[in-house]
Amino acid sequence: MSDLRPLGPGATVGVLGGGQLARMMALEARHLGLRVIVLDPNPRCGAAQVADGLVLGHFSDAEAACRLAAQVDVVTLDTEHVPAEVLRAVEAVAPCAPGSEALALIQDRLAQRRLLHALRLPQTRWAEVHDEASLRAGLAEVGLPAVLKTRRGGYDGKGQARIQREDHLLAAWASLGQAPCIIEAYVPFDREVSAVMARAADGSTRHWPLAENDHRRHVLHTTLTPARAEPSVGPRARALAEAVAARLDHVGVLCLELFLLSDGQLLVNEIAPRVHNSGHTSLGASVTSQFEQHLRAVCGLPLGDTTQARPAVMLNLLGDLWRDGPPPLERVFAVPHAKLHLYGKDEARPGRKVGHVLLLGDDPARLLDEAEALYRALGGK
Repeated sequence: MSDLRPLGPGATVGVLGGGQLARMMALEARHLGLRVIVLDPNPRCGAAQVADGLVLGHFSDAEAACRLAAQVDVVTLDTEHVPAEVLRAVEAVAPCAPGSEALALIQDRLAQRRLLHALRLPQTRWAEVHDEASLRAGLAEVGLPAVLKTRRGGYDGKGQARIQREDHLLAAWASLGQAPCIIEAYVPFDREVSAVMARAADGSTRHWPLAENDHRRHVLHTTLTPARAEPSVGPRARALAEAVAARLDHVGVLCLELFLLSDGQLLVNEIAPRVHNSGHTSLGASVTSQFEQHLRAVCGLPLGDTTQARPAVMLNLLGDLWRDGPPPLERVFAVPHAKLHLYGKDEARPGRKVGHVLLLGDDPARLLDEAEALYRALGGK
């Protein structure tokens, strides 16, 4: 990433994708004096509402992406699903972070698993699946229960199927369109955690406190930072994230999703080369948010302080809460230590992330209880 030159106030950052991550990036860019232009097919997308400019087009459209790149000083993204070949075309026009080579690797779950193996990082048992024979052989290798995941695409539980019995195997693969997959041993974890970090082009890094995540129906429900874990867990998770970021020569924010087992062992689940849902507590709880930090990194600026003074909980607000009309959001304002973040979505569909609430306090357990009570008060079930 040596082609990233320092960019100060007045510089323009291009973002491929105009969702909530790009929106929060654009809002943080304001106080840094940076301009943001986003690429999105929806002129009313959340990021376009607060950005300095919009290029209409999908992030899979190389021509539109290059039109964006021609107007900016550096390009980044708010989703790892931007096709690597699109990013390669963009790199001919403007510097990109992350780069196309790293993105191509991340987009393939098989390549991710091979990378972790090459780095000798702990992970669950896995096997490649490309036909019925390898599917059966893979199950024999990893055992039951198992999880079948498509090699490409998939998020928030999409693109995967749980296998409890051997006679479920072919039906599970059929439900995924018999696509190339990996099969993994199911991990009986104690809790899910994530290490969110930032890496600059010069190799310097900063880390936020380890995040503890609770998923509901495969979608992140709450995140607590710092995580409730033994003191040794955080440094070990940071070391794993550092190893991945260095191998990828990553510039920007990166999240390593991990399983924490009851014996204290950590297993790497997935790599996300971008700002991440489990890093949202940093926006309001840390000296430097993940969104500001990502901009600092891709613009070649010194990384900021990631200190978090008090425990924080993030509660995701999904479109389900809008099923009977707008939820009573005044309940959020009634909590003095709660902050509401809405993403400007023009449609609140079930399962869609529409916003989040940040709660700050001194007692992690109490914060989690308050988040759950607030969720129910908003109509959550």
